[in-house]
Formats: sequence, C-alpha cells, structure tokens
Amino acid sequence: MADETIDIAIVGGGISGVYSAWRLKQKDTKQKIVVFEGSDHIGGRLLSVQPPDIPDMVGELGGMRILPKVQPLVTRLIEVLNEKLPANEKIEVYDFPVDKPENIAYLRGTYLRLSDFVSKPEKVPYKLTFLEQGGTAGSIILNAIEQIVPGITDPALTEQQRREMTQEASFGGERLYKQGFWNLLLRVISGEAYQLGADAGGYDSTLANWNAADAIPWYLSDFGVDPDYKGFKKGFQEVPKSVAKLFGEAGGEVRFNSTVSHIEWIDGAFEFSAHGKTIRARSLVLAMPRRAIDLLAATSPILQEIHELTSSVTPRPLFKLFTTYTNPWWRAAGYTNANGKFVAVEEGRSVTDLPVRQTYYWPKNDGSPAKSGNAMLMASYDDGDNTGFWDGLRPQRRQPKPVNQEVAALADPFIGKSRVQPELTWHRYLAPRQMVVEVNRQLASIHGLSYVPEVSNAAFRDWGDDPFGGGWNSWNIGVRSWEVKHRIIKPLAQYPLYICGEAYSDAQGWVEGALQTADLLLEKFGIEPL
Repeated sequence: MADETIDIAIVGGGISGVYSAWRLKQKDTKQKIVVFEGSDHIGGRLLSVQPPDIPDMVGELGGMRILPKVQPLVTRLIEVLNEKLPANEKIEVYDFPVDKPENIAYLRGTYLRLSDFVSKPEKVPYKLTFLEQGGTAGSIILNAIEQIVPGITDPALTEQQRREMTQEASFGGERLYKQGFWNLLLRVISGEAYQLGADAGGYDSTLANWNAADAIPWYLSDFGVDPDYKGFKKGFQEVPKSVAKLFGEAGGEVRFNSTVSHIEWIDGAFEFSAHGKTIRARSLVLAMPRRAIDLLAATSPILQEIHELTSSVTPRPLFKLFTTYTNPWWRAAGYTNANGKFVAVEEGRSVTDLPVRQTYYWPKNDGSPAKSGNAMLMASYDDGDNTGFWDGLRPQRRQPKPVNQEVAALADPFIGKSRVQPELTWHRYLAPRQMVVEVNRQLASIHGLSYVPEVSNAAFRDWGDDPFGGGWNSWNIGVRSWEVKHRIIKPLAQYPLYICGEAYSDAQGWVEGALQTADLLLEKFGIEPL
C-alpha cells in the first residue's frame, strides 16, 4: 500500500526538472506535481557560491555562462522569468570575457601571450607544418573542421543547418556519426597541431573521440565565429531557483533530501521509495544525467530495459577550484607595450598544459575586472584526464558519503585567514589543504612569478562525484543522436515514463540542451515551447 499518490513525479531538481514541473503545473494547476531532489538545494550542476569577504563576486562551481546568439531557449526563459519576477529578483547578465591578447599561454615550458600565436608564430613550441603556422589553436581546429565538412564554418548558417550537414556528411567514405572526432582531426592536421589545439584550447574532452556528427556543430557553437558569452550578476543558479519559486507559487512542491529508488510499475502506476515513504505516481519524469539513471537502474528493473538508450552517451569529468586573495596579484604578470604603457593581466583566462589547465581572472558582478582589494580566481578549470591529477589531493570520487551530504567530508580542509561564515554556501565546498598548496604553486609557474600571495579561501567541486558522474555528457560514436534524443523522451511506449536533461540533447553540457529536451517532453503533454 502506497503512503501517497500523486499525478506527476519528477526526479531531479536541476533546470530541466524544475522547468518541466513549472510548465506542467501552469497547464493544469489541479494536478499534484512533486519534484524529488536528492540534495538540499535546487540547481543540479548549476552551483553558485558567495566567496567570503567579497560581496561583489559570485563563484560558479558549475555552469557559468550562456551564448545568447545560439541559445534561444535559455535566452527566452530569462526574458519570461524577468517579466514575472519583482525588480530586486530579476536575472541580470554581463559580458563574460574569455581570451584577451595580453593573457598567458604557458605551454611546454614556454611563456606566450595569446597575441603571439599570430604575431610571433616562431615562439610557439609545437612543430607545426608550414600551413598550420601563424594561426591560433582555435583557428587550426576550425580549418580542420572546414576540410572535413566543406562550407560548415560559413557564419550565415544556423545551428540546425550545421547539425543537418553533419548528420548527412561522410568523410573517407564513412558517415560522420560512425567516426570519432579525434580520429577525423588527425586525418587532416598534424599530431602537433592537434596537441596544440587541446593544450591551448584549455579542454581535453571537447577534442576527444566522441561522435563526430555531434562534436563538430557543438564545437562551432561554443568556439566558432565570434562567441559572445554572458555571465550572471547574482549567479547562474538564480535561473533554476527562480523557476522553482514560480513552480511553488503555482502550488507545486519540491522535496529535498529525497533520493528515489526501487521504481516499479504496479496496477497502472509507478511506485517508488523516497525519504522512507512509498510513493505512487501516474506519470514519472527522470530529469537526470546518465550516471544518475544508471544508479537508479540498479534497484529499478524497468530502467534496465532501456539501457541501450541511456548508455548512448558518456559522462565527461569536470573540475573547478576557486581561490580568493587580498589583492589581484596576477595583474603584475602583464607587460609594457611599445608605447611604454603597462598592460595588466586582469580579465578573461590564461591557459597551460599543467594540470590546472585554465585560470580565469574572475570578474565582479558587473563584469568589470578586480583592480584592487579582495579578488578571486577560478584557479583551475579542467576536464578529462587532468581531473585525475587532483585525485591524489582529495577524497576519491564515488566513495560512500553520509546520508544527505553532497560531497565527502575532508580530513584536512584548507582553513583560510578569514573563517568562512556557516551561512555561506561556500563553506560546504572547502578545498583540501594539499590541493590549495599545489594550485598556488602551479599558478606561480604559469604567471612567471617567484611569489604568489597566500590563498585567503578556497572552494572546489569535482562533478565526477555521484550522482552526476561528470560535468557533461557526450554522444557515443555510432549513435544517431537525432533519433535517440526523440526516442529517449518516452522510451517505453506502454508506460508514462519520460527522460530529459542535457545528456541527451544537441547542446550537451549547456542549459540550452536541458531546456531542449524538456520542451520535447512537454510536447507529449500538449505544451508548446516558450
């Protein structure tokens, strides 16, 4: 006998889950719709934290930016939310800087300014071919993509047109979806050029061997012609929190610390366990990434029936570490230009082949750089194999954690000079002391400085931890993603079971992808996109 019966149960309080819940509740306010979230907060892989003693900055341990030009769903959602939210709760964005000419690329022990790739190609420590010299790492990859799919880098093309091109395209007599992105790149550029693309690009998994038909349009969206990023003044997590608020005001309910298990279909409805109760639901939505579904499938045989669909993607590791200081010391790593003017390093990012990979000079809430006083770095932003470097300096991934604790407790956390106030979310993600010492050592190497001030406070998040399994997901080689993304929305014809989230979308790793699949799900209920 079930303890409770509801109309629609949604498992997962990330953006796809709360957005679906809100839209479903809008359509029928009489339905009992409940979101079951395993943690104690809304947002999933959107996690914004307030650093101690820096009230005009917000750290993003998860997603941190959007691309309005190629992401209409999240752009429209923000517009709709702002029409409904009071003035003091409206979601505001700022221009999010990335690559600046004065910033550093510390590669193979060589110090470069980003401008040197074009102006001083002889300094680049890679044995590039004659045709590969004189371009940035990004332009080399773009040129390679153009060789693989001629015409696809035309800026006049839409995102959908690019996807359609790669879905039909072949290279070497084989369809792209049957080939790996890494495999293809090494057929049109040298191994040294590929390594430069990975090292200077800052990411490993974006150029890894995932489905080329998906990787190519995905890469062009993020790193293509003139990407224009926007950050969030109060943190990206405000978006799902605002959606959840509207859902609650409409009569919906979010239950925290409610891990779901043992899903069964019994007498015309789903029954499952959550927070010590047996819940009966007429419809069930899993707004979850692959790893979370795999964990749930261990106690839910009905999910094992769709393993072929859910396993069509691979979770990709992602790691972030933020450090704060009493001053923006990195400005001293600038240079004096030909006019005798000192050009400081103060915004955007620097890259390296050291394990920290990318360092972002974190902006204030209005997008301006910190020029004095307390300041913050996203000291390390890395993915792929580089995340394994930090395993020796932190609790291992997927180890058992206390009930309702999101991350494992640290035996030796870094305690800065200014104690972290318990009311700040930051204190829940304190970095290990050894990790902070190591990252500061690498930061000194990257910036060519003999001295780097002590860290004031540090917070980190490794998204390889369960239940996420990774920071994003990528389509496997051989998968027709354009077919699977529709099939997985309602994977079993005879049951009202639905799946959504960024993992099974065209915009993997982005909120845009989460909203895309949520809209496909909502169509099944007769609800039009925003």
